[in-house]
Amino acid sequence: MTRLGESVARASALLAQDLSSDTVVRELLEETGTRRYLDLTDLSAAEQAELIAARAVDVLPSVELLTERIETARAEGGLHVKLGIDPTATEVHLGHTVPMIQLSRFQRMGHRVTLIIGDITAKIGDPSGRSAERPPLTDEDIARNLAGYRAQVKPFFNFEQVSVRHNSEWLAAVTLPRLIGILAQVPASALLQRDDFRQRLEAGHGLTMSELIYPVAMAIDSAEIDADIELGGVDQLLNMQMGRRVMEVYGLRPQLIATNPLIEGTDGSGAKMSKSLGNAVSLTASAEDVFGKIMSIPDRLMEPYLRAWTEWTDAEISAVLARVGERAVHPMDLKRVLAGEMVAALHGLDAAMAARAGFAAQFSRKSFTDVETLPEVDLAEHGADGVATVLTNVLEFAPSASAARRLAKQKALRLVVEREADGQTAVVLAESDALRPLAEVVDEQLAGAGATGVYLKAGRKLARLRDAGRGL
Repeated sequence: MTRLGESVARASALLAQDLSSDTVVRELLEETGTRRYLDLTDLSAAEQAELIAARAVDVLPSVELLTERIETARAEGGLHVKLGIDPTATEVHLGHTVPMIQLSRFQRMGHRVTLIIGDITAKIGDPSGRSAERPPLTDEDIARNLAGYRAQVKPFFNFEQVSVRHNSEWLAAVTLPRLIGILAQVPASALLQRDDFRQRLEAGHGLTMSELIYPVAMAIDSAEIDADIELGGVDQLLNMQMGRRVMEVYGLRPQLIATNPLIEGTDGSGAKMSKSLGNAVSLTASAEDVFGKIMSIPDRLMEPYLRAWTEWTDAEISAVLARVGERAVHPMDLKRVLAGEMVAALHGLDAAMAARAGFAAQFSRKSFTDVETLPEVDLAEHGADGVATVLTNVLEFAPSASAARRLAKQKALRLVVEREADGQTAVVLAESDALRPLAEVVDEQLAGAGATGVYLKAGRKLARLRDAGRGL
């Protein structure tokens, strides 16, 4: 049996037990956590290809060809795997880690990985001039962003076993005759297959020549390093296929392609995970914030999240979801395991178990009065501020006022009032309430005596509201 097979056998036995038990969950997280570093070189070529395909949207031209290439490459030091890195992001979230986790599997299977830093393309910025989020960068900007990216993604990827190349090494030296020679063998129709290009043309908007040349410039990267397979988001499929075409122009064997899924954000709206939408899990977030954010997701996201960010196999995921379907496992218990997986990856096993205990202390009780770690808002100081302003500027529970209003629109913004007589009463705040002064909203809900505590709840985040004048 392979090392992975032995681990799966141990984890499967734990997954068949009581997943509400802290003891069982700790053993499970320890077992699955060690897989992030497990040596996979004893897997056959077919098993390796299957493992990669299980976490990809597509493997092109085919999984069978990937198996053949792996088998052939074993005598040559393994496949040469390529991933292009955009050095424009300063803060990385879980959505960015999906290809890095896949790259880690290739590393542990014994293959060679090259990260391409698009420094020369980053200096151009958005070639369409339409995106303020992709301004031209300096060498200093790129170096700083890359250092931050590396530090944040490190829990998911071994940077000590990777080759890092900057595409300025070759793109800066491409002469005009050489570029024209490559472009002469690339049909314009191939470039215009991109959905966003077609939509803009249909809407009567033009395209610049720089936008058309940009995918070819990125495709040259694959040819220059002679990649065997390239990883990238499914939205980059046409760019990666351009890499295959340009490699043929160079007289090289075209690379294979493995596309990664685009991960939906935690708010369940269907939008891709994005910091600007407030539905992302930052890699710099605290253990408690990571745990709480994962616990806020709708149940339907558990399967894609397990597939994207854990080393669980398809068989394990299917087995535990079957137990949920049979009501042998409560969905909340499985979600706590998933949240623990993510915290353990970022902060360690002890932090994951502490976050699990802290979550239970805050959200599995009838009263919050004895929870000592809650953030507090002084109504005397901030009562005149709008609810959205308090959430963004005081508590930092939301990245923007619009994100705070979205929480209300999704019925995830609540005021919780505790009274000795009838315990907790949770009032769902309307989107319009997010714009009203906090004190005004509180006073409406404090009609009648006996309130022992008032709390503002945004998703899974909770804060205590204090004011001596109101007896709080």
